[in-house]
Amino acid sequence: MIKFLIEKEFKQLARNPFILCLVIALPCVVMLLFPWATTMEIKHMSLSVVDNDHSAMSRRLIGKIASTDYFDITGNFPDTDIAMESIEYGKSDIIIEIPPDFEKSLTEDRHAVIMVSANAVNATKASMGISYLSMITDSFAAETGLEGSGSGIDLSGGVEISPYYRFNPLLDYKIPMIPALMVLILTLLCGFLPAMNIVGEKETGTIEQINVTPVPKLTFIVGKLIPYWIIGVVAFSLAILVSYLVFGLVPVGSLILLYGVAFIYIFGISALGLIISNYSNTMQQAMFMIFFFIVIIILMSGIFTPVSSMPEWARAIARVNPLTYFADIIKSIYLKGSSLKDVQNELYALLAFFVFIIAWAVFSYRKRE
Repeated sequence: MIKFLIEKEFKQLARNPFILCLVIALPCVVMLLFPWATTMEIKHMSLSVVDNDHSAMSRRLIGKIASTDYFDITGNFPDTDIAMESIEYGKSDIIIEIPPDFEKSLTEDRHAVIMVSANAVNATKASMGISYLSMITDSFAAETGLEGSGSGIDLSGGVEISPYYRFNPLLDYKIPMIPALMVLILTLLCGFLPAMNIVGEKETGTIEQINVTPVPKLTFIVGKLIPYWIIGVVAFSLAILVSYLVFGLVPVGSLILLYGVAFIYIFGISALGLIISNYSNTMQQAMFMIFFFIVIIILMSGIFTPVSSMPEWARAIARVNPLTYFADIIKSIYLKGSSLKDVQNELYALLAFFVFIIAWAVFSYRKRE
């Protein structure tokens, strides 16, 4: 039975050549134009500290950094290797490592080098974080030099930052943007197209022919979702191909895991489109509703602006936004090579969204006997 439903959906799609053009053109245009066309204050970045000096001077510098709104100190670690794990698991954005002779170097040589490692999956966030740290350390050096001027010590500009950018050493802004654009493509395609589906059949009257058949609601909804799942997979594959051919970017992590997560999200966001279609009576109404929800989902997901920089009410919305978790997973797999264990919490959230949204899509479809 479901075979004939899927066949019907593809025949309907084939009658509208605009959809086929959209499926092919949207990934190509977005992947080719947006990285070049898109070139913002960031706060509450997670900072891990490795203090190898444990001196009054090092504690004062850490206190000055912690007193700003730019950084939240999330941990103090005994060595760099342990701290680096916090970046790899997404618990820290930046690591600051103070050398063992920090205070001595400042007082005797009037110069010290601090090692800073930044998670450059978000290149903008990493570069801004390094810039903020540079300004803070310059201010610290100037203040300390002023207070120590009586002893003849001039520390102004005496603290040097030695940055290291993880996962994006050249700070190419296009690299973290490409996975975000893939997420955007799937959200737009697999959100808008299903939203037009059932309401389109309502306007033409063909939905009544299905309503009088013994097709179960679950079978009907799944039959509606599978074509858009295939469309989403094709668009996702096309985006990956374009990112490789044009930008030379390939997934660092498992391609199987990447597609597995995409499959889940495509089903979920397509089901959201069907829900809106179920509650809409006209095509115009469905368009306005899906546009309203999709815009909110995209803007509140942290794709282009970090969630940590949002106000608390916005972070609360982001925590229940499935796109937030999907974007984090795609970036982690694509750029950091994260494994299933690394993204399991975000994956559980996506699965919960998938189950809830499919159940809602089935429940909201009113099949008149």
